[in-house]
Amino acid sequence: MNITIRLDDVTPGMDRGKFIQFKKLLDNAGVKPLIGVVPDNRDSMLNIDSDEAAFWDEVNDLKSEGWTVAMHGLHHVYSTKSGGLFPLNHLSEFAGRPYEEQASDIAEGRRILEEVHGISTDIFMAPAHSYDRNTLRALRQNKFSRITDGFGTDPYEYEGMTFYPISENRNSCLDKLSGWTTFVIHLNTMTDGEFKWYEELFAKSSTPASGSRGGHTAIRSYSDYLMQPAAPRGFSGHVREYLLASAKRCIVARRAASIDKVRDSNI
Repeated sequence: MNITIRLDDVTPGMDRGKFIQFKKLLDNAGVKPLIGVVPDNRDSMLNIDSDEAAFWDEVNDLKSEGWTVAMHGLHHVYSTKSGGLFPLNHLSEFAGRPYEEQASDIAEGRRILEEVHGISTDIFMAPAHSYDRNTLRALRQNKFSRITDGFGTDPYEYEGMTFYPISENRNSCLDKLSGWTTFVIHLNTMTDGEFKWYEELFAKSSTPASGSRGGHTAIRSYSDYLMQPAAPRGFSGHVREYLLASAKRCIVARRAASIDKVRDSNI
């Protein structure tokens, strides 16, 4: 399977040490990821380090190197408890809000990226993966045409947008012989074990630059994903995606509750 990498929550105050560490893995593998940049971050949970003055210049440099940039919301602050069309989470910066509000925020995010920082993109990354039909309409109105989300093994078209699916389950993707997906990474909370897992994945997987080194997993640059053809998705495909997202949310919630129960019993 062809696997691309998506880095969420890229902000001036992100954990710079982890970002640099993971960038080294990517550079060694010859892989250019997708990065979700928050235009005007107001989420205190994303402020790990002090704001880096050179951040926006660095984002432009990464884009010049072949990295792909997506607009990751506007403020990354959740204002509703809606799961929207892809309910991996029941909270959102956009889903559940009136169209006019969503369109205004998306326009402001685009303005900040383009006019203030010189960064253009037509790719949207919804905070918490949550969006609704008003979000898609507002994105089209603001000249966005692509979104990084959904489940599947190839890009698909829906309501005038092209979707580039993310992985349903990381390990099961490694067993598939064909198709495309994206592994979602939140560097601010990444553990040493996760760094090690990705280091081993990159080492044993083939890339366009290195050729095949065994197995059938290829780590690809995100720009390669964007070149793949997209087909319309029917009603049954959307129902399956919605149910899978709901099921995954429940599984993650149960797992978190079990961990908390064990932790409490050890206090």
